[in-house]
Amino acid sequence: MYIDAGIGKTYLLVDSHSLVSRMTRSATATRILDLAEKMARSGGYNSFSFREIAGGIGVKSASVHYHFPTKEVLGAAIAERYTDRFMQALGPPGGDAPEVMLKRYVAAYRSALETDGLMCLCGIFGAEIANLPEPVAEKTRQFFERNMDWLSAVYRAQGLSRDQCHIRAALIIATLEGAMILARSLGDLSLFEEITSHLE
Repeated sequence: MYIDAGIGKTYLLVDSHSLVSRMTRSATATRILDLAEKMARSGGYNSFSFREIAGGIGVKSASVHYHFPTKEVLGAAIAERYTDRFMQALGPPGGDAPEVMLKRYVAAYRSALETDGLMCLCGIFGAEIANLPEPVAEKTRQFFERNMDWLSAVYRAQGLSRDQCHIRAALIIATLEGAMILARSLGDLSLFEEITSHLE
């Protein structure tokens, strides 16, 4: 999928080697991504603007536009980077016993909530996907597709059928995303532990 940046440049949004890697080579671009992700994880896609990001990192808006010509390019980039980091933290699905892998998966969500104090980026984007620009929506879907594939591979190691793996993968993701929402909404992180204790 290609997007016209509006300044005579076209970016390929589905190739992880052409979007984030090209746009995160400078310290400024990394700071832009970091702040945009933090803001989006706090309030969704509409919670950040180029002006606010520029003010937050002490640069001019033109500098933000230089690295990320449009908001949807930036939105797709933060979703792609978030997904890549999440999957890298999990490692390959066959690296350890299934029980260990599932504990690692729950821990990844717990870390986002307890350490960062923020929601899952793609969980927030997923809730508002009907109103997202298509490039951002596509990157959001890829997060869930890659997570479903990872979990399905873990469950297959337990000898479950393909359909059973798919259902269990969907169930664990839905439970974790919902547990994050409830715990953060009520300001009670212990709820996350109570809800997810049976998943590990």
